[in-house]
Amino acid sequence: MTDTLAAARYARMRWNTPLAEDHADLLLDRLGLDGSIVDLGCGWGELLLRAVARGGGAGTGVDTDADALDRGRRAARDRGLPVAFVEQEAKDWHGTADRALCVGASHAFGGSRAMLAALAEVVPHGRVLVGDGCWAAPPTKAAHAIFGDDVLPLADLVAAAGEAGWQVLHLSTADQREWDDFESRHRAGQREWLLANADDPRAAEVRQRQDEREREYLTAYRGVLGLAYLVLAR
Repeated sequence: MTDTLAAARYARMRWNTPLAEDHADLLLDRLGLDGSIVDLGCGWGELLLRAVARGGGAGTGVDTDADALDRGRRAARDRGLPVAFVEQEAKDWHGTADRALCVGASHAFGGSRAMLAALAEVVPHGRVLVGDGCWAAPPTKAAHAIFGDDVLPLADLVAAAGEAGWQVLHLSTADQREWDDFESRHRAGQREWLLANADDPRAAEVRQRQDEREREYLTAYRGVLGLAYLVLAR
């Protein structure tokens, strides 16, 4: 029997990052899709699926979330796309590819610098799309308490890419509308579940958790935490 609460978690999310459709199209254009592509920390792999549909090569998605991977497999099958999904830690995937995506997954490698170094092994010659958190403004104490020391200012993130041997072909950041849409979608599935399941014994806990996340966003890191998208080449 399907757990409707679990199914609601990402139900309203296109992908697990603040990214509008036209912004995604721009990034995939700049990536210059050609040959094989791997998505490290793919979630359900929506951006990977679109990349494969555009580029015509084969894709591999790597993540540890079994439910998300199943969602990706269903989508790949429904669209007839040659994408394999692997349940594995992103840092433990040791293949190579012509292109790579790593969006919102630097934590899986131990931070931004470690991610950039690892991607150089995965794509020795080619391009990668990185999506990584950065400070859009000096962090509040509350924001720093949530996200810790691993988040870099944008200039430092770009410098770290250069130190790892990457050339920056494109740089853009998520705007406020993208962030608000992402945060709203992140809560919308479970908010809708609450409306339909008010008498569920889990409802009070779910409502409290959603309210706390909303307060954190509005009071601690809205306009402070950014998300940078870098298309890098070597």
